[in-house]
Amino acid sequence: MSDITSSTTDDLTRRLTHARYPRSSRYDARWTIENQMGPHALWLLEWLAPALGLAELRPGARVLDLGCGRAMTSVFLAREYDVQVTAADLWVRPDENAPRIAEAGVADRVLPVFAEAHDLPFGEGSFDAIVSIDAYQYFGTNDLYLPTLTRLLKPGGRIGVVVPALREEIDGTAPPEQLQRFWEPDFWCFHSAAWWRRHWTRSGAVAVETADWLTDGWRDWLLWCEVVAEHSTDDFHVRMAGQCAEMLRVDQGRALGFVRVVGRRL
Repeated sequence: MSDITSSTTDDLTRRLTHARYPRSSRYDARWTIENQMGPHALWLLEWLAPALGLAELRPGARVLDLGCGRAMTSVFLAREYDVQVTAADLWVRPDENAPRIAEAGVADRVLPVFAEAHDLPFGEGSFDAIVSIDAYQYFGTNDLYLPTLTRLLKPGGRIGVVVPALREEIDGTAPPEQLQRFWEPDFWCFHSAAWWRRHWTRSGAVAVETADWLTDGWRDWLLWCEVVAEHSTDDFHVRMAGQCAEMLRVDQGRALGFVRVVGRRL
């Protein structure tokens, strides 16, 4: 599609028009479904944006989008904030993302790269900001990771992430009772806002400016899963979204949701 900003008024668009995310609501609903790889990445990025100060960045500022997936967030950053984005991902190769970026009209502002989070091919102080949406939990729980990553920021630059999270930390080794039949070992990388604040603070790499919970974020997550399960053309995503929706309906926000964390390089 040449224009990813939606002008349609069909039922799907109405379902995904969200008062909390006015910028995201302008994007074509079917485009977001076709390119999703989990929770609604544009909604999560729009929630992160004010805490990260994206609107304060100068035009052309350099932003690393770490774990960009199919580059929806990179396109959003370039279009909405007029920044230069390095769209880094391990699972989706640059030659897959490049046509999508060009189709969105931001090939001059988004550079797709193939990169693993522990082996990033960038120099110290390369970026004004680092963003990671629904990816940082896979590598950022390591106590030694954040100081290595933040060396890529200019002094005073900010890093901001949004991750699937727990309302409260879990004691012991068993998941919450209502989630036992859904729980996978990977879910142990989900943590509370307090855990993330402590984790980043004691790294000594950043001053934590924000670490908070998205109120009713589970409802947004559930709505998105229901829409993907109904409208995706990818059987795998239909199945995964359906399973996730069932889990969220059972949990009802008691345990699962989203946390955003923002820190400034010291």
